[in-house]
Amino acid sequence: MEFYKFDKESGKQISKFNSNFIMSRIIQTNKITNIGCMHLDRKGIVGYHQAVGPQLLLILNGEGYVRNEKEEYFKVEAGDAVFWGNDEWHETKTDVGLTAIVIESEELNPASFMPLKNH
Repeated sequence: MEFYKFDKESGKQISKFNSNFIMSRIIQTNKITNIGCMHLDRKGIVGYHQAVGPQLLLILNGEGYVRNEKEEYFKVEAGDAVFWGNDEWHETKTDVGLTAIVIESEELNPASFMPLKNH
């Protein structure tokens, strides 16, 4: 399990085409990629299971806790990204609710675009 940041501070200013915004790059793929949005209400949980492929969880709002095969939970909040490798056991849960984007693809390499988060 690896932790990354995609918050505003990890992005870059874009001014091309008379633009004025911050872009936090996340991932680039050439192979089939599945992207979904998860909505966990209060006390929501994505039960402990094995990843069917590399998976990137991007916390958009709210907060929660994640773990891998170890019993230790790590707090995550908006702007955090969690990466689990192929076949890695993991779980996500929240007390207050959270919304997250999930990206699944054989060729995910989040370190190419996002800075690691110190945990």
